[in-house]
Amino acid sequence: MTTAVHHKPGTGLDREVLRRYRIAISIMFAIAGMTIGTWTARIPAIQQNIKMADSKLSICLLILAAGGLLGMRAAGWLIDSHGSSTVMIPPALALGGALMLAAHAPTWIALAAALLGFGILHGTLNVAMNAAAVACQTAYQRPIMTSFHALFSIGGVAGAALSAACAHVGLGVTDAFAAVAVACTAAAGWAVHRLIPAPATEINSAEATATVTAAPRRRPRTRILLLGLLAFSALISEGAAADWSSVYLTRIGASPAMAAAAYAAFAACMTIGRLTGDRLTAAIAPAALLRGCGLTAAIGLAVGLIGGTPATAIIGFACLGAGLSCVIPLLYSTAGNLDPARPGAALSRVAALGYLGYVTGPAIIGGAAMHIGLGNALLILPALATLLIFAAPVVHRSRGRHHRPTRSRVRRSLQPAGVAT
Repeated sequence: MTTAVHHKPGTGLDREVLRRYRIAISIMFAIAGMTIGTWTARIPAIQQNIKMADSKLSICLLILAAGGLLGMRAAGWLIDSHGSSTVMIPPALALGGALMLAAHAPTWIALAAALLGFGILHGTLNVAMNAAAVACQTAYQRPIMTSFHALFSIGGVAGAALSAACAHVGLGVTDAFAAVAVACTAAAGWAVHRLIPAPATEINSAEATATVTAAPRRRPRTRILLLGLLAFSALISEGAAADWSSVYLTRIGASPAMAAAAYAAFAACMTIGRLTGDRLTAAIAPAALLRGCGLTAAIGLAVGLIGGTPATAIIGFACLGAGLSCVIPLLYSTAGNLDPARPGAALSRVAALGYLGYVTGPAIIGGAAMHIGLGNALLILPALATLLIFAAPVVHRSRGRHHRPTRSRVRRSLQPAGVAT
């Protein structure tokens, strides 16, 4: 077992250790976002390169989703056994290589195998970095969770933009993926070797003590299930907005540029909401904030769709993005704090249910659209957002009101009952 590093009171090193730990986790979120954004942006090019039918592409995407779910479920046990800092390192270093394997796949079967590995790595990193973020937020004694998720969003946009830029100047998929893979692997290596080890020794030591000293208690399965269902509902909307917003605007007469603006507005408002979400979380009770998020998403998108014009639809998708921006950070924070000695189990269940919503959301909306039309099918999303209003009490402020950390608070938060990565 690693021995905890004890700093002398008043030196300020605890604060510096925690700051470096936060930077390391932030890099992990950016890597996760950039790799998935890069892959998504070049799916059509990869399909064309290997002359893959739509049916085979669908199988590959299902295998990617299955890998993500496998990684998320395995991550829960791994985190509770070894700590989130340890679990984050292998997938963060390997994601770039997995991306390169996908770029070089000569057949759809090889692509499916590469995507299975990519999905497992991405799912494992997703849960581990969120567990670490919950621990870091607890140590800070103030909300910082949405800023981590903002970096995931920014990373996704950066990956997609870099891929688009490479395509614009005539670079192929392998060149674009190589650039992203090198950047992500280098960033992960810098985080692992320079940022993670120092705080990990303290936090993992606290975790080991907490596991031994904490009284055994039953995990609140009903609450975990409810958090998972809310994550499922929220991420259905996120996945559906990504795949169907531009299609919907095209069908109601928008130009190609205006149609593309629908998802851009959604993504931009979600990112802005996450960049400002920590302040909102500190100022507003979690349940009230979740209700506000649900109201913004439900009313904004419903009014935008009923308006029936491209302008109102763009505003509606912007409201959906703003409303959903703080939802997943709130749900994951609550899940990670349900059992401080074993955060991985609850968090992996909630994240897996949420991810299932993200990958099935487009299919759910598409299936409904075949029977009731796309505009009516998209009204499912505001209906799902209303669940956030009624189920808002499921989230809570786990350790009382958040305050800015003093050195003594930082030290106490890294002691046994406070943090378990």
